[in-house]
Amino acid sequence: MGMGEPGHGRRAWRDRLVRLRAAAALLIGAAGLVVLGTVFVVLPGVVVDHDLAGASVAAQDRLKAVNDVRTTLLQVVGGLVVLFGAYATWRQLRVSQDGLRATQEGYVTDRFSRAVDQLGSDKLDVRIGGLHALWRIAEQSARDREAIISIQAAYLRTHVPWPPAGPESPAADVPINDIAPLETRAADAQVALTALGVLCQHREQSWVNLSITDLRRADCDGLWFPEVNFDRACMEAAGLYHANLTQASLVSVNLRHADLTTAILRRARCVLADLRGAKLAETDLRDTDFTEADLREAKLRKAEAHGAVFRRADLRMADLRGTDLSGADLAGARLTGALASEHTRWPAGFDHSAAGVVDTDDPGPEPSPLLQPPGMTWQAPPLRS
Repeated sequence: MGMGEPGHGRRAWRDRLVRLRAAAALLIGAAGLVVLGTVFVVLPGVVVDHDLAGASVAAQDRLKAVNDVRTTLLQVVGGLVVLFGAYATWRQLRVSQDGLRATQEGYVTDRFSRAVDQLGSDKLDVRIGGLHALWRIAEQSARDREAIISIQAAYLRTHVPWPPAGPESPAADVPINDIAPLETRAADAQVALTALGVLCQHREQSWVNLSITDLRRADCDGLWFPEVNFDRACMEAAGLYHANLTQASLVSVNLRHADLTTAILRRARCVLADLRGAKLAETDLRDTDFTEADLREAKLRKAEAHGAVFRRADLRMADLRGTDLSGADLAGARLTGALASEHTRWPAGFDHSAAGVVDTDDPGPEPSPLLQPPGMTWQAPPLRS
């Protein structure tokens, strides 16, 4: 019996609390009725008598004035009710939106965690699925985009390092024509690279680190890599047609035979870069730094290189027909055997003939890229230099 006494006391306390709440509700209701009665019964007469200031009027006219005041008060109360209802609806909507947002964020966090877990799988298709899931999340959630960009970049640095590591990666000295495209030999790396090239178009952070990576025969056509660090990466025979590399860092990068046709390398740093045999036709090279870069046999036809720096660069046998080199810094540049045409523009006072440049006919319009083999699969001819 003693064990039941505390429970009985709690029940009695709850019953008493319910009765108190009911009594309070009745008191509030009664007070509300008193207020409404005062507002609609007493107050209109007081207002009319105050306005009349003791003047004598007919009972019918006074009644009409009192009813007019009541109508006005009723309209005011109705307006207040509408406003309160609108406010209550707005508050409920805000609460619902906050709840929905919290639910969505929890869902995104769950998807994010599952996708990251997939990247550690030993199965290629599972890793590719995780990379695509992260890509999708980054497109839908701006808050997670920077983190996903960093994850994709780290994935590339660890899975395709340069020099190559691992038995499945082709050795560093394998001829480029014997190496399969990146999408064939490392499909997950190509997915991560493509995702980066799309997401970097709308990123907020300044730099993305893809340095010291093995991107031989990678497909980067049309992708965006502004302010991306490719220092000491190997991008030999990579397809970079119409890619955006504005202000990218390409120090000591290997871009031999890479297809950079119509790409944007404005203000990029290509110091000590290896660009032998690279295709740079109609490429935007304005203010790009090619100090001590190797551009032998590179095709710079019709490139915009105004203000570019070619200090001590090797341009022997490069194709400079139609190239705009006005304002370029050619101090110490080697140009023996380079081709030029009547449309090539040189810095003021520069004697290209004395530098060993060969004048020849202009090649005319550049061929359509649709008629060219993909840059990542074409067979690179042997270099003569």
